[in-house]
Amino acid sequence: MLKHLSRYTFALIGLTILFGSCKKEYESIQSVDAQKIKDYIKANNITAVEDPDKTGFYYQIIPGTGTDTTKYKYTDSVLYNGVVKSLANGSTYLTTSSVANLGTLVGYTEKFTASLTIPAIRTVLTKMKRGDAVRIFLPSYLAFGKNGSGDIPSNENIDLVITTYADKNQTALDERLIQKFITDKGLTGMTRDGSGVYYSVSAAGTRPDSTTNFSTITTTYTGRLIDGTVFDSNTDVSFSLSPGSVIDGWTKTIPGKIGVGGKMRMLIPSALGYKTTGSGTISPNSILDFDIEITARKN
Repeated sequence: MLKHLSRYTFALIGLTILFGSCKKEYESIQSVDAQKIKDYIKANNITAVEDPDKTGFYYQIIPGTGTDTTKYKYTDSVLYNGVVKSLANGSTYLTTSSVANLGTLVGYTEKFTASLTIPAIRTVLTKMKRGDAVRIFLPSYLAFGKNGSGDIPSNENIDLVITTYADKNQTALDERLIQKFITDKGLTGMTRDGSGVYYSVSAAGTRPDSTTNFSTITTTYTGRLIDGTVFDSNTDVSFSLSPGSVIDGWTKTIPGKIGVGGKMRMLIPSALGYKTTGSGTISPNSILDFDIEITARKN
């Protein structure tokens, strides 16, 4: 009996040592992360605030120019984007598109990507107002953890920059960004269609009035995001202009505007493009910039 007891006792002691060492290792990561973040904040003279729940992150709010001084509530809609950088060397690991956003209710903003939850975002947003930005200094165990993700290495402390838009809805944001794009690029002759698409016709072509939603057009086109990224380009490809066959921006804008040989440019708000889902390399809520020429038409 004594012999058996000794074996059980030694096994119990072994397990105690094992779990104790794991706990110490986990606690040491927290301690190391905390010190690195504190050292970074001090070395860069950053005025940062500690997480009110003391889970381990710090944040610095950067006031925006919005006129709304009311702070976000969980039930408010928020439009924002994010940039993930290394705290150690400033490398950018992940960024949302410069014009897309992660729009949702504040209460759901902890879902940063499909596979990453960052509750710190929700916590900090309730300290902010529309148009503000914030830097969140995240210890690795509140970010990508010991496994990392893609180019993000194991146990990497993160400098997460969240920028909110002053606009209260996507329609208003798209309108403002399109108008800014037109001004910044010095575009002339742009007309706002009733649907919200801005367009200019450089060549009307033959019988524009014969181009209808029942037409099938053969086109040469280039599609870009408003940061200049080309996401698609084709020559002599045919499309029906009937609703559901192409994006709504084409269906609502092209008919009656240009005929065969006609050329136009369209700036399409996200609701008439790929909406909140995106498509392939096109991020959700992206504004689209198209150059299009009709080379043939069938009615």
